Amino acid sequence: MPHDFNQRVIDEFRAHRGRVGPPFENARLLLLTTTGARSGRPHTTPVGYLPDGDRVLVIASAGGAPRHPAWFHNLLANPEVTVEDGVFTYPARATVLEGDERDRAFARAVETDPGWAEYQARTSRTIPVVALERVGGGPPNASSPGEGLRLVHDAFRRELALIRDEIARSGPGLGAQLRVNCLTLCQGLRFHHTVEDSGLFPHLAEHRPDLAPVLARLGQEHQRIAALLEELQRVISTPHADRERVLAEVDRLTADLEAHLTYEEEQLIPILDAPAA
Repeated sequence: MPHDFNQRVIDEFRAHRGRVGPPFENARLLLLTTTGARSGRPHTTPVGYLPDGDRVLVIASAGGAPRHPAWFHNLLANPEVTVEDGVFTYPARATVLEGDERDRAFARAVETDPGWAEYQARTSRTIPVVALERVGGGPPNASSPGEGLRLVHDAFRRELALIRDEIARSGPGLGAQLRVNCLTLCQGLRFHHTVEDSGLFPHLAEHRPDLAPVLARLGQEHQRIAALLEELQRVISTPHADRERVLAEVDRLTADLEAHLTYEEEQLIPILDAPAA
């Protein structure tokens, strides 16, 4: 992509916490910062990504150009990169997938978007697939704890909406990458709730005994959502998962999760962002 266009996308991405307009609206996009192989200077590029459990995958397609994109050459020289996903900015280590692992990942990408196959058909090079694995990081890119909580919640809302749209547009079966997307969402929600149950909620209970009824309700809702996640995972893990059944489970999860997130925000954000006494 031309530099000016890239910079406009980068600016919009940062200004709107990961959300951009056309042509990348409703796409999974991140900002990848590599170190120039020759210059040693940081270079930031917007790239699409695929969820993959504890890591994300990016594809060095360059639109099917005959040469690999500059960012790919940079990470070959220095695999330590920085990732911005709209909520978090974190260091990651890049690993180029090889052999069957690369082929399976690329096939999943093609299944999700045939455009990847068109890019491969335009070039004689094998388009690389790169895994970005987080190696550190901190809290959300927010000005307050309450804003950070809302940012994380909105990321879950957006991912659920993307998954629902993908399922609705899919064929009668459930593609491999769509299964991965669902499983990655389930994993992320479980982790988020575990952090709250083991850290945030006990801290609030100690310092704000009056919140006991609120925290009890939130804990019960975590258990109910955990059961919904378990059922969704069970349904998508069957060999011939039925699209309508999966869609129904996603809708059940979306309804319960939205009610939970809204209640948590209403009750906790004013407290998290209250001035220190």
